Amino acid sequence: MGTMQVPRNVLILPVLAAVSLLTAAAMPAFAANSSQWDTDSRSAVRLVAARMVVESGVQMLRAGVELKLQSGWKTYWRYPGDSGVPPVFDFGGSENVKSVTVLWPAPERFSDGAGYSIGYKDSVILPLRVIPRNDRKPVMLRLKLDYAVCESLCVPAKANVELQFTSGDGFSDAIVTAAEARVPKPTAIGTGQSLIIRSVHRLLGALRGRVVVDVATPMPSKVDLFAEGPTPKWALPVPEPIAGAPAGGLQRFGFDLDGLPPGATADGATLRFTAVSRGQAIEVEYRLE
Repeated sequence: MGTMQVPRNVLILPVLAAVSLLTAAAMPAFAANSSQWDTDSRSAVRLVAARMVVESGVQMLRAGVELKLQSGWKTYWRYPGDSGVPPVFDFGGSENVKSVTVLWPAPERFSDGAGYSIGYKDSVILPLRVIPRNDRKPVMLRLKLDYAVCESLCVPAKANVELQFTSGDGFSDAIVTAAEARVPKPTAIGTGQSLIIRSVHRLLGALRGRVVVDVATPMPSKVDLFAEGPTPKWALPVPEPIAGAPAGGLQRFGFDLDGLPPGATADGATLRFTAVSRGQAIEVEYRLE
């Protein structure tokens, strides 16, 4: 694993060898369908197994990475925003595993005074789709996780957990299913039901470096929007609401095309937008002209 990069606007404290505030006794153990908790004084991580699914003729094992955070602390989404560190997953030590896909439930925005970070507080389960190399052999999933937990300051954290797959009990299946329901649904521009990314506009002329996005909801409700570039090297600003948005349930967001990698151009780049509102979440892709 590479060395964790220190995010701007965030101070890093030394990792303290403190007695864990999240003990195994305080957390129910489901030995057949979850790993042991890997804990420190601020957070805890474990793997949980759910029932298998077959998608497009491929047998997939369902699981989740469960993170519990001490009150007041947060961790980060796949794109952390203006500051923060996204988690890094290493499943290389697993047995009979062909591939692992991490799914990301809808995150929330946090203000740090100088900008915004994107992530989760309290607890989160990141669903997994695991494809075995051989369907007839046992699967041992091993995860080395590098992540960060932050309050007013940010602390790097590590976890090492492993899980021998079984059928998944009702409790584990229910919590993984609930987390899967929070994963944004892929849609197209202008389509959807109660939450729609209606349009994306790249302004012309002197303002060509600015993007405006309209999000529609059937009734006034809190909406948030996040933007990602074509690769993790893009560090786009977190879109901000624009006052005086048009009527008809539309909420307007804007951001500047800053944070591009050296040599990259926005022309022809495909951006991914994630909209979140009232427990719903969608994502669309849009190619900038």
